[in-house]
Amino acid sequence: MVPTGQAAEKQACEDPRQDRELKSWRCLVFYLCFFGFMAQLRPGESFITPYLLQHNFTITQVTNEIIPVLPYSHMAVLVPIFLLTDYLRYKPILVLQCLSFVCVWLLLLLGNSVLHMQFMEVFYSITMASRIAYSSYIFSLVQPSRYQRMASYSRTAVLLGVFTSSVLGQVLWPLGYQSLNYISLGFIIFSLGLSLFLKRPKHSLFFNRSALGRGASPCELDQMHPGPVRPEPGKLERVLGMCQDSFLVGMLRELVENVRQPQLRLWCLWWVFNSAGYYLISYYTHVLWRKADSKLNYNGAVDAASTLLSAIMSFSAGFVKIRWTLWSKLVIASVIAIQAGLVFCMVIMYNNIWILYVTYVLFRGAYQFLVPIATFQIASSLSKELCALVFGINTFLATVLKTVITLVVSDKRGLGLQVRKQFVIYAMYFLVLSIICFVGAALDGLRYCRRRRHQPLPLPQELSPLENSVQALSVQDGGLKGPQPSAPPLLAEDGVEDSMAGLRLEAKA
Repeated sequence: MVPTGQAAEKQACEDPRQDRELKSWRCLVFYLCFFGFMAQLRPGESFITPYLLQHNFTITQVTNEIIPVLPYSHMAVLVPIFLLTDYLRYKPILVLQCLSFVCVWLLLLLGNSVLHMQFMEVFYSITMASRIAYSSYIFSLVQPSRYQRMASYSRTAVLLGVFTSSVLGQVLWPLGYQSLNYISLGFIIFSLGLSLFLKRPKHSLFFNRSALGRGASPCELDQMHPGPVRPEPGKLERVLGMCQDSFLVGMLRELVENVRQPQLRLWCLWWVFNSAGYYLISYYTHVLWRKADSKLNYNGAVDAASTLLSAIMSFSAGFVKIRWTLWSKLVIASVIAIQAGLVFCMVIMYNNIWILYVTYVLFRGAYQFLVPIATFQIASSLSKELCALVFGINTFLATVLKTVITLVVSDKRGLGLQVRKQFVIYAMYFLVLSIICFVGAALDGLRYCRRRRHQPLPLPQELSPLENSVQALSVQDGGLKGPQPSAPPLLAEDGVEDSMAGLRLEAKA
């Protein structure tokens, strides 16, 4: 039997028009994946912190003055770039991302003051906020039936690019940090040239939607069913009416209704709190490595190994089959507890650089294991547009949280702690999160046992022979007219929710 995708391509080859469309789609996929791969080739990125420390900047300046600018500026530019990405239809933001990377490496090569490096962090935050453009852009150019394959290809290209960049950086490290920065700048300029030839989509998710498929306008309905004559609304009323009828406001109303779902709330909260801690560890781990051993430098190799393990963990998460409505909190608590233990290990063994390398690789793999699960759990109950909005809100809230923590813990205007003391606080942060999740999982388990214990189940001996025969005939006829046992509430919740999630995903595909 020929698979569905191959059958479609075989039929396309028989139709000249579909054949041209198939070739065009293949060329588009190849170019997008090639651009995604090349945009990740920055061999000097793994060695930015050692380069700064070698470039006459002290550990205190890097820890308490330069790095804290990154979460501040990221929070400031995230929402504007998120909205501009959709309004400008993706391509201009991809060009902006490449231009910002060019500014980052020019400041690294030519800057010589703390202010220059702070501006470098500002431009780097713009590149971070612009990453959403690529992940959204690829879905605006292909048909919904190809979303899954497109996501697979693009994700593979990005991970392969990150892995290749880290390996290349480690191999070329003996040439010196300055040479790595020049090589990175060359790759970025090449990616900038590729971004200029990207195809600009005609439609986007929020601002550039097609008018087709919408219902009849109020004017048409008034003509079909004329009612009493109403006075013409004023300018302010028209503006308020347009805002109430806008697509974005309607999505926000729908989002408020969907927030009542327990699984959606749980995984959104995990995304916000765990992402904040994960990125704080990622920002400062290179400083901890440098303080542990200033001579040994395997940053590129460790980043490559952590990227490879993250890809393996993300792939293996797709094969985990459990009842998520019952076991989600326990799984989340276990993973966060592992993360807390790894961060505590970094604090205790901070003088052993090899243990720091291994714990960081495992820490990153633990986080990446839950990312695809959280993505599925959030996306399974939402539309494509609402899903993008939820992920944007989650990212913004995580950025706000890590900004607040940075201001209190790292910034010189706050506590201004050294990097090892910061990691003690981050370890306590993950420990508190795991305890909260374990308590929530225990309470869910008690509720489940209590409902199972108090569930009324009619016994056969309680029914008379006549009632038993009537119930048997009713079941055979398809209608239960006699006494019937009610299903366990948790089973109904879990079964319906999981099956409906699968149906929603199939419908969106």
